[in-house]
Amino acid sequence: MLQMNYRYLALGDSYTIGEGVEFHQNFPNQTARLLAQQGLSVKPIVVAKTGWTTSELQAGIAASALEEKYDIVSLLIGVNNQYRGEEPDVYAQQFEELLNQSIRFASDNPANVFVLSIPDWSSTPYAEGRNRDQISKEIHSFNLINKRVAQQEKVNYIDITGSQRAVEDLSLVAPDGLHPSEKEYRRWAEKLAQAIQKQLK
Repeated sequence: MLQMNYRYLALGDSYTIGEGVEFHQNFPNQTARLLAQQGLSVKPIVVAKTGWTTSELQAGIAASALEEKYDIVSLLIGVNNQYRGEEPDVYAQQFEELLNQSIRFASDNPANVFVLSIPDWSSTPYAEGRNRDQISKEIHSFNLINKRVAQQEKVNYIDITGSQRAVEDLSLVAPDGLHPSEKEYRRWAEKLAQAIQKQLK
């Protein structure tokens, strides 16, 4: 099978870099392996760090020696804005700026940009003793924002929020009790790989 080579820029926070699992088990790398099975050679470049908010991701991008153009760009950011109690309006503005920057990275082609929704960590063991309902409501409000902006900019939107039910299945959570396991990242990767494959083929 003839392989085509694509460059993939993955932007985000701990969920993108794969906190709690080996780097090769994070969702960008699992996505690349799934696409390779379909004859699509994809090299992920990850700009992400545990704890990053939207503003910190912006600073991280500015400090990175990134090339100007990529074939695929994914963006998953916002859980730390919620965790720190930042205002949704601030998130909305900065997320829109990040998404517009993502589109520029993707050669101004919104169809090659993939926004992933923020996972709901209220279902993890880490949330024990916290107000799970409040966490879930806040995550939902932030996801309403990123979905609205994604639709406004006509990029792909992938809902992964309802996937992780760690309270019901602890195999979906990493040993730290908060971040996803390789198994959960695989679910995200399957959704993303399917969407990317439709776009590139």
